[in-house]
Amino acid sequence: MSRIGKSPITVPEGVTVNINDGIVTVKGKLGELSQEFSEIDITIEDGVITLERPSDKKEHKAKHGLYRALINNMIEGVSKGFTHELELVGVGYRATNQGQKLDLAVGYSHNIVLDLAPEVKVETVSDKGKNPIVKLTSHDKQLVGQIAAKIRSFRAPEPYKGKGIKFKGEQLRRKAGKSA
Repeated sequence: MSRIGKSPITVPEGVTVNINDGIVTVKGKLGELSQEFSEIDITIEDGVITLERPSDKKEHKAKHGLYRALINNMIEGVSKGFTHELELVGVGYRATNQGQKLDLAVGYSHNIVLDLAPEVKVETVSDKGKNPIVKLTSHDKQLVGQIAAKIRSFRAPEPYKGKGIKFKGEQLRRKAGKSA
């Protein structure tokens, strides 16, 4: 049995979960998320969600843990939210935002302007003597992770000097330079 799939999910105070025709809708103080699920039985009793799989087929085993994790992420997102922080390492690398437009200067001949989804809140921090930081916050874990990966892909960190856009706290595998 899946260790993740068989563990129950407790629904916190202020979060409502509805299941209609295979669509799970979660509402909370930060927003509303819905996801379609199939082949797995989802039950709600006394604020506890449990998932059961109909058989031990490989497909059912795979979906058992996946669906439990997706529902848990939806509940955590609408109650607490998710934050990704990106750090711009490099001379002259800058980040500014005006509303939902993120403007990145990361060593190209032009600035990269990115329009972000309205569900994602963006904030840029530029302190003197420190690397600029881009904070992305949302109730949708998949969306905020996808946008963070897209921003990182504009200038992935290189292994020699570590220049580029990296996640805050990410450990880079560094290489030695040329031997003189």
